[in-house]
Amino acid sequence: MSRVERFIERLIERPSARLFGTRLQPLQILRRIERAMEADRGAEGHRGLVPDQFTVRLHPEDLAALLPAEEVASELASGALSFARSHGYALRERPRVILRPDPGRRPGEVEIETAISSSPEEAAASPGVDSGTRVYQVPVVRAPAIVLEVREPGVAARRIPMTGAPIGIGRAPECELVLKDSRASRRHARLAARDGVLVLTDLGSTNGTRVNGHRVTEVVLGAGDRVQIGETSLLVETAGAGADARP
Repeated sequence: MSRVERFIERLIERPSARLFGTRLQPLQILRRIERAMEADRGAEGHRGLVPDQFTVRLHPEDLAALLPAEEVASELASGALSFARSHGYALRERPRVILRPDPGRRPGEVEIETAISSSPEEAAASPGVDSGTRVYQVPVVRAPAIVLEVREPGVAARRIPMTGAPIGIGRAPECELVLKDSRASRRHARLAARDGVLVLTDLGSTNGTRVNGHRVTEVVLGAGDRVQIGETSLLVETAGAGADARP
């Protein structure tokens, strides 16, 4: 079934990339990583164990559009971790992602290779052995000194400081910021610190995400910006601007 799905994806995406000149987005790559994780679930006979290493092969032009590759790989690894946690999957290590140029790929085409980290028993049995594999390590993300004031319909306002960890926003209980707003999608948007700035990404929501009245797909937020998700507003403030700002 997974082979059939990959064939259909290629059949649809190749002509659309040529006709419409669509550029590959990080969210599309993350969806492929999630599907690869699910396709290889239960590896090594362990129910619920999923891959934690992902090599993403892209056409060189697609990879060039995703620079800086280290930051994109970090965001993809964080997204894979959130996906695994929300579905209750088991991981041996924190997910790692490496992006590779592959001239054999067509523009818009993504090839995912998965692997599972060695178990502690396997690592102990072969000390000092270098496999030759190099993967990108997820760095500690610098977070801006930002606090979000969340105002939902019929709910008292609350203040949430950004710590640098990605925050999923939506109605789904697995989101870090759960909204009781019928106009919000289950997984509506995502906030994440990226190189010292706060980035808001719409996750393909039904009603869209607006910043200062303008519909956005992905945007850097600053103090004073107002995000509208359904009937909920999120005001971006500098940490310490309010007397009650606290975790």
